[in-house]
Amino acid sequence: MKFRPLHDRVVIERIDAEAKTAGGIIIPDTAQEKPQQGKVVAVGPGGRDESGKLIPIDVRVGDRILFGKWSGTEVKIDDVEYLIMKESDIMGVLVEAANAKKKAA
Repeated sequence: MKFRPLHDRVVIERIDAEAKTAGGIIIPDTAQEKPQQGKVVAVGPGGRDESGKLIPIDVRVGDRILFGKWSGTEVKIDDVEYLIMKESDIMGVLVEAANAKKKAA
């Protein structure tokens, strides 16, 4: 099944946090917090301003993003858990250092 979000909504798949600390201690599932990073799976067309003009969304499919701990609505589609949230709930896009160096050169 495919899912297409409407307006300024974004579908996100959570990226699991590391289960090990920097010192090598393994954190059990019960003590882990929900990850606040995710990968954008689908994007709506965008919101509309007061005059009805379409405002495109800044994130793209495949972007790795940060979002608030309690942001979005959890849904399950084909046994996969996703988050659906408005673009305004997204704090930012994570850019890898390698990509940043290529763009700077």
